[in-house]
Amino acid sequence: MKLVRYGAFGQEKPGLIDSTGKLRDLSGQVPDIAGAALKSASLAKLKSLSPDSLPLVSGEPRIGACVGDVRNFIAVGLNFADHAAETGSPIPKEPILFNKAPNCIVGPNDDVIIPKNSKKTDWEVELAIVIGDGGSYIEEKDAMAAIAGFCVCNDVSEREFQTERGGQWAKGKGCPTFGPLGPWLVTPDEIADVQNLAMWLEVDGERVQNGSSKTMIFGAAYLVHYISQFMRLDPGDVITTGTPPGVGLGFKPPRFLKGGETVTLGIEGLGTQKQSFKAYAG
Repeated sequence: MKLVRYGAFGQEKPGLIDSTGKLRDLSGQVPDIAGAALKSASLAKLKSLSPDSLPLVSGEPRIGACVGDVRNFIAVGLNFADHAAETGSPIPKEPILFNKAPNCIVGPNDDVIIPKNSKKTDWEVELAIVIGDGGSYIEEKDAMAAIAGFCVCNDVSEREFQTERGGQWAKGKGCPTFGPLGPWLVTPDEIADVQNLAMWLEVDGERVQNGSSKTMIFGAAYLVHYISQFMRLDPGDVITTGTPPGVGLGFKPPRFLKGGETVTLGIEGLGTQKQSFKAYAG
């Protein structure tokens, strides 16, 4: 299934994309694509529905983040060998974890605001995992069963805040609008191999990232297993899993976003995003 949330910010309704690409309303089935609705039993009920029986949504409503009420937004740093190389960083021996503020999450096509006093706002196309049943101490062999689905994430980052202002990476990762998710949440049964998906990102039409999830150092199943050793993963938690090379920081000289740019990104089978980056205006 391709699950989606649509409507005004903070008032999104649950929906489903049918086989013809049409948007169907799920409001009569679940209150939101969030929390308990993402558990395996709930997803099985949704999958048993005939999409033709669901109301069609007219017009072209705003598409919101594909998961609502996210309480834990976990990110993995330097998880692509080629990206680690472009930043001059050693290959991690274990996953590097940090948090993005859940309230930075926006829709896939919403504007992204360059933070006040930003000097080094950067882009990162990433594969995100959305937790379904979740739990603690999940075995790697059971990890895929704990996942509700996958989606595209732009892990927008302010590099000066991240690495030059002291403390941990969270300072440069959770600014308002720094977490576009979607357009839809794709359940695992629709993806033949999550570790072999093409990933790309363009700035003003120029392809700057062109990679694949096959070069991830730690795969999706291992990450769910690993993270669950340190914290409980609940339904609707999001894990964004790292970026391939081609970020602004890796250019010589580095290139950063100032406002006025259009960033387009996508992952094979998971859809595309398009954001206008705008300078902070107070």
